Amino acid sequence: MNYVVSIRVIGSLLYMEAALLVAPFLISIYDGSSDRRAFFWTIILAIALGRVMRLRKGQHQNLRPKDGLLIVSLGWIIVSIVGAIPFWLSGSVPTYIDGLFEAVSGFTTTGASIIKNIEILPRGVVFWRSLTHWIGGMGILVFALSLLPALGAGAFQIFKAETPGPIAGKIAPRMKDTAKILYITYFVVTLLLFILLIIGGMDWFDGLVHTFGVVGTGGFSSKVTSVGHYNSVYIEVVMTIFMVVCGVNFSHYYNAYRERSLRTFKDEEFRLFIGIIIISIILVSANLRIYGGMTLPEALRSASFTNVSIISTSGFATVDYDMWPAFSRLVILILMFMGSSAGSTAGGMKMVRILIMAKAVRREIARIFHSKAVMPIKFNGKVLNDGVVSGITAFLSIYAMVFAVSVLVISFSGYDMITSISSAATTMSNVGPGLSLIGPTSNFAFFPQWIKLYLSLLMLMGRLEFFTLIALIAPKRWEREGL
Repeated sequence: MNYVVSIRVIGSLLYMEAALLVAPFLISIYDGSSDRRAFFWTIILAIALGRVMRLRKGQHQNLRPKDGLLIVSLGWIIVSIVGAIPFWLSGSVPTYIDGLFEAVSGFTTTGASIIKNIEILPRGVVFWRSLTHWIGGMGILVFALSLLPALGAGAFQIFKAETPGPIAGKIAPRMKDTAKILYITYFVVTLLLFILLIIGGMDWFDGLVHTFGVVGTGGFSSKVTSVGHYNSVYIEVVMTIFMVVCGVNFSHYYNAYRERSLRTFKDEEFRLFIGIIIISIILVSANLRIYGGMTLPEALRSASFTNVSIISTSGFATVDYDMWPAFSRLVILILMFMGSSAGSTAGGMKMVRILIMAKAVRREIARIFHSKAVMPIKFNGKVLNDGVVSGITAFLSIYAMVFAVSVLVISFSGYDMITSISSAATTMSNVGPGLSLIGPTSNFAFFPQWIKLYLSLLMLMGRLEFFTLIALIAPKRWEREGL
């Protein structure tokens, strides 16, 4: 393993984090708020640690798969550890563990929070909290790849280890170019949404905060009542559209631009994603109209925003959906698990995995009647090799096991079943709010410190899709495979 280069790359990440911390630092200076000291010392610490990590030299071209896993895993952990410091030093949270929970939630774009009243915090802290969404949305390392000197073949190892979804690929010959294309697309979407929210009446600060939350599919708001604070149909429609946009594989937008065609959107995963959104809105709207006491326009408005917010794993709220009928809450819980598309900024199991697993199940049923038939599984007209299918099966198995263990761990502390189930589901899928005690009008502040640490681990595992972190703690496996 090339430890020297791995540590140097992480050192570069800390330099990058220090640069990003300058923005909230300048806001705090402009406002004259006390949190400026917290940002100043965090910037100094990040630069110092980054400098220490970059003291030794190494060859970038020697990176192998295990190096990519090490860089991504430790990179996310260390960036989160440093990113938690401003929350703690500024007094925005009572303990460092709370600050770590908030930072991990931000970088993983989960949006779960322990802060009870965000509106009384300094703007610098609120801005940093939301900026973590924007950076974590496309990926800390993907962002770094677009800026750092070329890492040769090793760049693809980093990209594969961090990019969500079972089928990772390039959209340009060089990984640096792929990362740049993704972030240019990301920036264009960010700018468009920001302009539209300003037109809708938000000031520049709230517009940026909510833009970062939507584009990163994170859900942090600058208001206690989230998007419901504005009670604006225009803002809800705009945000709903962009939550869908950010739940789609970002490579589709580049392909559509390059080919001057919408052919790329015939993708099976995209059609499934849109289809589930439409069906879920119809079902929940009908349930709210018949059993929830809402008018049809109210039901459609609430169901559309909430369902898209959950399936895109954004986690914004306009209503307290925890008060909805049981059927609607069950749909919300199912959508938490599903998530959006691979290659998007969203979390969850991903539509492509659900689709391919459904095809695998259908094939096994067909084999009962035609045992000797050759039945390949196809995705977008291409035959998938057994490695992809077995990888998806392994992922879903690990997902189910981690979920079951997590529910047991949380419920062991005396919390009710719905709280335990939704806590595990919403953190693993990087959604944010859940049901019962962690509903959209509540937060995670009441959990003991050790559960906050455990949930932080779940958020990281969910964002890095389990295998990356699991591989980090399995060095014996590396030795056996000669990695």
